[in-house]
Amino acid sequence: MVTEAERIDSPDTDDQVPTVRDEEGRLSGEFLDLVETAIANTDAPQLKELVGDLHEADVGDLIETLDADERGPFVQLLGEDFDFAALTELDESVRLKLLEELPAETLAEGIGELESDDAVYILEDLDAENQAAILEQLPYSDRVQLQRSLDYPEESAGRLMQTDFIAVPPFWSVGQTIDYMREAEELPDTFHEIFVVDPGFRLLGSVPLDKILRTKRATKISEIMDEDAQPFEATEDREEVARSFERYNMVSAAVVDDAGRLVGMLMVDDIVDVIQEEAEEDLRALAGLGDEEISDDFIVTARSRFTWLVVNLGTAILASLVISLFEGTIEAMVALAVLMPIVASMGGNAGTQTMTVAVRALATQELDARNLWRVLRREVLVSLLNGFGLAVLIGIASAMWFSNTALGAVIGVAIVINMIFAGLSGLMIPVVLEKVKVDPAIASSVFVTTVTDVIGFFAFLGIAALWFNLPL
Repeated sequence: MVTEAERIDSPDTDDQVPTVRDEEGRLSGEFLDLVETAIANTDAPQLKELVGDLHEADVGDLIETLDADERGPFVQLLGEDFDFAALTELDESVRLKLLEELPAETLAEGIGELESDDAVYILEDLDAENQAAILEQLPYSDRVQLQRSLDYPEESAGRLMQTDFIAVPPFWSVGQTIDYMREAEELPDTFHEIFVVDPGFRLLGSVPLDKILRTKRATKISEIMDEDAQPFEATEDREEVARSFERYNMVSAAVVDDAGRLVGMLMVDDIVDVIQEEAEEDLRALAGLGDEEISDDFIVTARSRFTWLVVNLGTAILASLVISLFEGTIEAMVALAVLMPIVASMGGNAGTQTMTVAVRALATQELDARNLWRVLRREVLVSLLNGFGLAVLIGIASAMWFSNTALGAVIGVAIVINMIFAGLSGLMIPVVLEKVKVDPAIASSVFVTTVTDVIGFFAFLGIAALWFNLPL
């Protein structure tokens, strides 16, 4: 495998080409130029020499960096040397467009060589017709395994599991098990434990590999197996599975069907991907971006963003209506128009801070009814402390700016009020949304911003009108 620090020899000259990645970890510009030249010249030997030994993650990055019209020829020039596992490293939009360019025969051949979980990951993005066309060209046993995984819900453990695993009966000895692993031709590429099953293939327990290697050959598997290992059901939500892996520091786990029969295993590398995807999904949702990828075209991107921009437009109009209630107040004291965005902005930022923590805590099940009031009390105290601190700073600055001490006091009080509501809404809005079965990551930001804008403007302008006896 070519690493960042290694160089690869050109087949045509004695010169050495640049490293695959530069010091910052990006794909080297000179390396990319050589790859693009090889594609343009349909020079398969040169291309294979350049990328044939790269890790699948590097190949995935390379494909995404290439122009759209270079990706199909890149795969076809590599032929049998192309590792289809690299497709799992691509953004969904890039992967789908590339799959559309490749013949079904090529896809079937490449997918047939993958681990079952990687094969399912690629197939699940295709429509039913294309899935069927590829599955028909696979051996019967592979086709049945993949189709069974595809029949499980999209976000389930069944879609994530690997159907290649090692299962042995409890009456086998350690020696028999070791001999079986040595002689069997088709074994998973990577595994950390062996599962123990009864004649009906129901899971009885598991044995870690290190325990097998440390046990005498004559010992029965039933004597050393862990009967307390808890499998996951194939229909279980993958986010719940990932949370269990993270909580209990798991490396692998069994997957069973509704009858308790062993149907697959989960590996930590796939769980890491799930954790990353869920975190990215929450982050995008907080900004109203849905499942947008950096590789999406501008039409798709604009459409995905437009809905939430319209919603934000509605909340902005609501805030403007509040301001319109105090037209006479603002006309009588223009300084209010200069300062009121500060009040709303500080409340919005504080609310977003609390909301981000709350949404993540709900997603990881760290926030529930048991500790809600304790967390709420903490957020109120934090809001009060920060509110008083900001009130002093902004109040002094405003008093000096407009030579009006009373105005500094008014904005200081408004800041404290808005900060308290920011903390309350930043915590309670996500909690309420989750209770009514609305994704708090998607909807919270709109409501929190609305609350802080409306309360901020109303508090500042209302207090100013009362304090200075200004008309509404």
